[in-house]
Amino acid sequence: MQPATASPTPTIAAINPVRRLPISDSLGVSPGTAALSRAYSGTLDLMWSEPWLSLSEHLDRAAAEGDLSGTVLVTVGDATVLHACHGLANRSAGVPVMKRTRFGVASLSKMFTAAAVLSALDDADVDVHTRVADLLPERRRPRTLDPAVNVHHLLTHTSGIGDYAEEDETLPGYVADYASIWSDRPNYRMRRPDDFLPLLTDLTPVSRPGEAYHYCNAGFVLLGILLEEVTGGEFTDVVTSRILQPAGMTHSGYFALDEARPDIATGYFPPAQLGGPWRSNIYSIPIVGGGDGGAFVTARDVDLFLRALGSGDLLGPEMTARALTPHVQVEEGLWMGYGVYLRADGSFGYGGGDPGVEAIARHLPSKDATMVVLANTEGALDAVYDKVVEAFGTL
Repeated sequence: MQPATASPTPTIAAINPVRRLPISDSLGVSPGTAALSRAYSGTLDLMWSEPWLSLSEHLDRAAAEGDLSGTVLVTVGDATVLHACHGLANRSAGVPVMKRTRFGVASLSKMFTAAAVLSALDDADVDVHTRVADLLPERRRPRTLDPAVNVHHLLTHTSGIGDYAEEDETLPGYVADYASIWSDRPNYRMRRPDDFLPLLTDLTPVSRPGEAYHYCNAGFVLLGILLEEVTGGEFTDVVTSRILQPAGMTHSGYFALDEARPDIATGYFPPAQLGGPWRSNIYSIPIVGGGDGGAFVTARDVDLFLRALGSGDLLGPEMTARALTPHVQVEEGLWMGYGVYLRADGSFGYGGGDPGVEAIARHLPSKDATMVVLANTEGALDAVYDKVVEAFGTL
């Protein structure tokens, strides 16, 4: 489960031409480029200005020519500038993506884990620099865990612990395909954070705690276990009650892949061979999301979360300030807060990528603006990310 980035990938349009759906409203009726919201009071000139018309047309083309399947939401304050929907949430049944569609978001939900942990620690009067070994019993932590690793390290990807889904190609444990992890381990058994412990227990550390930023899914698995230990509840229940519900995310949750729920976007891979069927990701990700990712959300709910976090309503002013402090530099113009990435323009957010899943979201407090891109196919961000960011930058 990785933070989503944009990188060139070949189009699959030539492999499997399918019926493309134009922008859809919440009932599945297609108003075409009219998805540029007329509800943005007093700023019609902005909505119908070149950047937004150009973005809407680009999304239409990407859907028609490149199998774009997903949604793009841009808001300013309470107003919606753009909410575009394209493609199919369920290819077998021909169900289109709609505004109420709930997408898997992979690592984007690390933000929810971090927020829940900060909330629980605050209530328990536990400092973020408390050692993990002092919070978790030996049976609930890796044998190779450095005793110096603390919660701050886990939240900022600076723990140096080994990762069960290592994303650094230069390291021996590199995992090129997240789905390969489940080729000899039944993904349907991965329902609780502790179910991941056998994958973590003997991993060799990659650096000393606090030495450097190193993206680590395993660290957020441990945060999920820690959240259960501190609160006494189950991870999904605790995140729902402490974060999703208070933020108003009434349509989102940690839904099991084997549960029949409405408005769920199935993640898809393109056909394995010319003329073949699209394939779902039900055997390629854990059956229930956990500390390192896997929640299902609507685009609107992501917007609500980012606003609740940024305003301080979710965590309170003191903990919010700590969460949005740049604790470690990732690269030029990018820092790590507590479970969120912070950019030089003052925006914060996260991204995610799993087999058949792509997501990215960003909130810019100075403009009270949010952008959310969710997709149930791979390569969607490559097709639209730059254009969305370009338009977002004009707000």
